[in-house]
Amino acid sequence: MTLSVDGASYLALLLASVRVIAWLAVVPPFASRGIPAMAKVVLALGLSMAMAPTLAEQPLPDDAIALGVSVLAQAIIGLGMGYVTMLLFSVIGAAGALIDVFGGFALAQAFDPLGMNMNTVFGRFHQMLATALLLVTGGHLLVIGGLLSTFRYLPLTGMPDVDGWPDVLVTAFSMFFTIAVQIALPMIAVLFVADLALALLTKVAPHLNAFNVMFPAKVGLTLLLLGLSFPMLPDTTERIVELANEAMAQMAGAA
Repeated sequence: MTLSVDGASYLALLLASVRVIAWLAVVPPFASRGIPAMAKVVLALGLSMAMAPTLAEQPLPDDAIALGVSVLAQAIIGLGMGYVTMLLFSVIGAAGALIDVFGGFALAQAFDPLGMNMNTVFGRFHQMLATALLLVTGGHLLVIGGLLSTFRYLPLTGMPDVDGWPDVLVTAFSMFFTIAVQIALPMIAVLFVADLALALLTKVAPHLNAFNVMFPAKVGLTLLLLGLSFPMLPDTTERIVELANEAMAQMAGAA
């Protein structure tokens, strides 16, 4: 009995999996250390397998040097798109960190072993909430679909055209700061007014020691305002998903 293997499909699977693995390595929540590396590899192979038959029809590298260049190119594409997506997905967590600074919770920073960084109370809470909203609403499927759609515009051979990538990166940074400030600004304004009122009260009646007396009130005000901001987060998550797909499409040359 003779078994025949379609080498083009396997080569396309290999190159596509490099792009997907590089993307998964930096995009939350897939980049978390809580997800085993083997699970990421299996997920990347599964996603790439769905595209392999179509990608096998594209021109593929025919020697070792061309194969090495193609692998490097796919890694660059995956990391570039993953970084922009990660930047946009971090918006809600950044808004929570701003709330911590003005609400007085920034003093309670702790090391996050999964993210390998320092996180504040509401910064970490908002990041987990954004991840939950992303998974519940199916936004992760839309973003993964946006990644797979880039295979139609960026071939598996040769180096990508990165001339337009700086513009995408600048736009992503601007959207990062804009959306984070828009989420946190109402609470920051109220907390600033509360701090100003406490300062004036201390000036008028120093013996009251208003900062120590009113600090629990400020904590309660922060929690109240935080609860009022939750209804806007689902729409924000949906907008972030749209921006991430638009950024990847622009980097792929589709827009």
